[in-house]
Amino acid sequence: MSLSKLNAISPVDGRYRGKTETLAPFFSEAALIKYRILVEVEYFIALCEIPLPQLADFDPNDFHQLRELYLNFGEEEAQAIKEIEKVTNHDVKAVEYFIKEKMDEMGLQAFKEFVHFGLTSQDINNTAIPYSLKEGMNEVYVPVYNKVVAKLEELSKTWENIPMLARTHGQPASPTRLGKEISVFVVRLKEQFNLLNDIPSAAKFGGATGNYNAHQVAYPEIDWKAFGKQFVQEKLGLHHSFPTTQIEHYDHMAALFDNLKRINTILIDLDRDFWTYISMDYFKQRIKEGEVGSSAMPHKVNPIDFENSEGNLGMANALFEHLSSKLPVSRLQRDLTDSTVLRNIGVPFAHTLIGLKATLTGLNKLLLNEDKIQSDLDQNWAVVAEALQTILRREGYPNPYEALKGLTRKNTQITRDTLAEFINSLDIDDTVKKEMLAISPQNYTGI
Repeated sequence: MSLSKLNAISPVDGRYRGKTETLAPFFSEAALIKYRILVEVEYFIALCEIPLPQLADFDPNDFHQLRELYLNFGEEEAQAIKEIEKVTNHDVKAVEYFIKEKMDEMGLQAFKEFVHFGLTSQDINNTAIPYSLKEGMNEVYVPVYNKVVAKLEELSKTWENIPMLARTHGQPASPTRLGKEISVFVVRLKEQFNLLNDIPSAAKFGGATGNYNAHQVAYPEIDWKAFGKQFVQEKLGLHHSFPTTQIEHYDHMAALFDNLKRINTILIDLDRDFWTYISMDYFKQRIKEGEVGSSAMPHKVNPIDFENSEGNLGMANALFEHLSSKLPVSRLQRDLTDSTVLRNIGVPFAHTLIGLKATLTGLNKLLLNEDKIQSDLDQNWAVVAEALQTILRREGYPNPYEALKGLTRKNTQITRDTLAEFINSLDIDDTVKKEMLAISPQNYTGI
């Protein structure tokens, strides 16, 4: 049976494939192979540029041929490497043999033993994976994240002057403004994104146990530590972790996953708030022709986008949590548990991408129901009690909190007239009474 959207085990490659396929060039098996070739080729070129004595005669004009191996990498090449792997039972060695075969075809066989020279598999994996992760973040995640933030900024500006009843502990509280409440999420997301940008994309490069043993024994006159740092930082644009064991310690990658998890958690908080506002009828939703809300109840328009987002972001966070807690732990100089886990880093990104897109879809469907928002304010005049007792405190009025508490906790509806009657009964200056009478749930919204 050939793989299709209908028989894929994971929904990120099945039901949601259309929303996640942009991640394939960075997190698929073929992508990992391509990035391994990139590192192997650029490493070989870097050795030529030293140059090692045996590579001094390598014609720099042939560099482009080698780079074509990853620049024009496709499904045919990926399949050829998988065929080699069936024999080697080793994925990185299969890449090495593929490059050597291509060098034979190019007439460069005299130099091919310097492919993968002095390296261990993790010198390739621990540069290829952070390289692909960095590119995937920049090319796929960041643009969608920016769209969500831009939409929130737009809504915050559009609704900045809409007064709204706040709720603390689920109870009516001092009024706020809808735009301000949205801006809270904008600031939270931006601050976490700033932290995200400060996390290095770190790579390991240093031989079997991180000490350049093979390099040093072959060419002791070369400063291999300086070479490795220059190769990783200048050639690949990554942070060179040193010293390391056989593997990169993944501390920076764990920090990245933890930070992405925090961003997702903020978005879950946002999803739940908008879900609640919709349930309170503060928002209607744009209806798509032919769309069904419930299989049984024809009237329903469910907030499915925010629910879909919350579910997928939760899935992503569960995986990010495992990645960030597992990857930095490895027995002695290396065990193999990181390898299998690293193959799954595209999965939480896929769920995150689905979640971001669902949140954006939900935000674009919102229709403000200002009448309902105003109605809630009109029915909750008791929330201005805070304002009244604060002014009475300022004026030195005795026990103002207790006076308002006694009034507002009666089992009767507090209205504009109720408060006006209370204010007019107070033994205070008329100018203060006028000031207090001007306060309403609609204008008591702070700064």
